Amino acid sequence: MAEKINEEQGKQILNASVAPDKFDWDAFEGGDVYGGTNRAEIEAAYDQTLSRIVENEVVEGEVTAIGKREVVVTIGGKSEGVIMAPEFRYNPDLKVGDKVEVFVESAEDKKGQLVISHRKARALKSWDRVNEAYEKGEIVKGYVKTRTKGGMIVDVFGIEAFLPGSQIDIKPIRDYDAYVDQTIDFKIVKINQEFRNVVVSHKALLEAEQEAKRAELISKLEKGQILEGVVKNITGYGVFVDLGGVDGLIHITDLSWGRINHPEEIVSLDEKIKVVVLDFNENQKRIALGLKQLTPHPWDSLDPDLKVGDKVKGKVVLIADYGAFVEIEPGLEGLIHVSEMSWSPKLHSAQEFLKVGDEVEAQILTLDRENRKMSLGLKQLTPNPWEGIHEKYPIGSKQTAIVRNVTNFGVFAELEDGVEGLIHISDLSWNKIKHPSEMVAPGDSIEVQILDFDEAGHKLSLGRKQLLPNPWDEVEKNFPAGAVVEGTVANVTDKGAVITLEGVEADGFAYTRELVKEDGKQAVAGEKLPFKVVELRRSTRRILLSHVRTYAEVKEKAAAAESEGTKKAVKKINSNIEKTTLGDIDTLAALKDRLEKGE
Repeated sequence: MAEKINEEQGKQILNASVAPDKFDWDAFEGGDVYGGTNRAEIEAAYDQTLSRIVENEVVEGEVTAIGKREVVVTIGGKSEGVIMAPEFRYNPDLKVGDKVEVFVESAEDKKGQLVISHRKARALKSWDRVNEAYEKGEIVKGYVKTRTKGGMIVDVFGIEAFLPGSQIDIKPIRDYDAYVDQTIDFKIVKINQEFRNVVVSHKALLEAEQEAKRAELISKLEKGQILEGVVKNITGYGVFVDLGGVDGLIHITDLSWGRINHPEEIVSLDEKIKVVVLDFNENQKRIALGLKQLTPHPWDSLDPDLKVGDKVKGKVVLIADYGAFVEIEPGLEGLIHVSEMSWSPKLHSAQEFLKVGDEVEAQILTLDRENRKMSLGLKQLTPNPWEGIHEKYPIGSKQTAIVRNVTNFGVFAELEDGVEGLIHISDLSWNKIKHPSEMVAPGDSIEVQILDFDEAGHKLSLGRKQLLPNPWDEVEKNFPAGAVVEGTVANVTDKGAVITLEGVEADGFAYTRELVKEDGKQAVAGEKLPFKVVELRRSTRRILLSHVRTYAEVKEKAAAAESEGTKKAVKKINSNIEKTTLGDIDTLAALKDRLEKGE
């Protein structure tokens, strides 16, 4: 303290001091400590050596000691103040001698201790500092206090600011808790003056730094340049690689010469890889990278002796409706068209024959090294069932077939694996049918006759009715035109009715006007009546019938016969009239009159 007293005051104190053996204890007890020197002057001189402390104000202090729990700060007062260490956690680099702002809560507490607070000092000036930093775009330090919904809470100048999760880093964050209790540089990006809300971003600083690195890197980039990077992010469409603060994208198609379902099959996060620069755009700041380009294309190393007709083995890697792609080796594929999978014409899609992952052996059908295309075939490795088909299934021969498919126009029946024929609806039955399903169903075993061949197109025409007797031969024989037959009214329509005939596999038809019964009523379904065959139409397999004619013609014949008898009787009377007596004339006249009246 003596060093802070001016020279004159120091002399006064020195003069006041005496040797111990000459010390006047009586004067000391009487209050005259300084040997007659004015006490008030000495006290005033001492007070001038002390800083003036004003409570409830912010002053600057100096750190004199740092402990694990406390930080000692002096502001020039009689005693030093103690501040809890957590108030300085935003500043991990704090050291003895640093100047800090403190808020004087009390110049002296009950224990005579100076009470100060760094947190309150920061809080009083923090809003002004936050606004100033925001306006000037300054970088501020913030202490990440805790994690919250959607981001983190950061202490900036004593104010709690919000750090959104999307603004923490330029790369995806996998562990948010790793940032808690860390002091990081931030940029204030948004302030709400009304509610005093502050939003900060660490990503903005990284992006600015990355932008500078990107500009520098792009200025040195060349197509074909090989670089080393770290896998930063993996997506379904590609891989982002950190080239040292600058990101580039490897599209999924540039990861491997072979087909892959996801980039994770080739690379993993944080893996160091070498890549080649495929393209870059300085304006859009995009860098396209490639991985597969670092290895030779499989087509360039294809066996030069491989030719059409050779057999190859591979794995099915992709299936479409029209065929399957088989990988002979990574990046070298061939297409097996659906028509080349089986000799059977019933195969309509590749999924019916193969699935992804199948190991197959195929024959090379075409090989285009220049355009890097290859077509393969499976059926070529099995015997062709259509070879010698004429000898195996001669026209007119009877065969057994399995019904495979039923359509509106006919039935597809298989004679053996790979040999299938069509039975047209007109060749299923001698009678007219509405749909083939009335006759057969898939899986049925039926007898067929070979009708015709199309060997080039692998088509076969079959018939079923040809193995059965033609019912029309019996119809024409047993039901000639004019014959009267028994029939049952089966189905009545506006135009007429279908008549079921006994003893024949054919139905007849009668128009509505031909269905009137003798009592004048119309015939109804289920009635059994006699019918007269009016007409036979072999070409259309149709029998025209009439019920009316079965009774109308009988009446007509009876009337005709009666009329003819009357005419003969009158003629006989006229021929004998001259021989009749006058008395007989009256009798004959009466008889004629009765005949004419039908009596």
